[in-house]
Amino acid sequence: MKPSQNPCPDPPSYQVRFAVITVSDTRIPETDKSGNFIKQSMTNAGHLLEYYTLVKDEPDEIRSQMHKLVAIEDLDAIILNGGTGIAPRDTTYDAIAALLEKTLPGFGEMFRYLSWQEVGSRAIASRSEAGIYQGKLVFSLPGSSNAVKLAIEQLILPEIIHLVRQLKGLH
Repeated sequence: MKPSQNPCPDPPSYQVRFAVITVSDTRIPETDKSGNFIKQSMTNAGHLLEYYTLVKDEPDEIRSQMHKLVAIEDLDAIILNGGTGIAPRDTTYDAIAALLEKTLPGFGEMFRYLSWQEVGSRAIASRSEAGIYQGKLVFSLPGSSNAVKLAIEQLILPEIIHLVRQLKGLH
């Protein structure tokens, strides 16, 4: 079986309710290419955008948004983009790593493997990750538009329904 083949197809009509948080000190909604790509790709796939915001790359602001979003009862997933590198202002990983109750190490491993195929050894600087926080699926992606496109198209969209249904005990 090819890696892209799913042995157990997901219900085509299942809609994931999701939120997008763009972490950036410089972007505004009009210049947020990565956040806008996430919103457009997910809604084109039939999922429902429940919330979108931009926050500064400040750990307290990121955690505050996470706390706010987990209070939305029917929200299934939170997709963050930005702040996953190793520069001094890249704090997304640090802000959410301690919040996650379960991690999905395979997400970060696969993301870095796929990134390596595009950018070579520079992929090692990515601290992208996924996990569970208070019953919500969380993905943390780089801010780069190419990296976001890779993660959404090759990892998140093919698996998000399956992961959300598993999280809800529907499989």
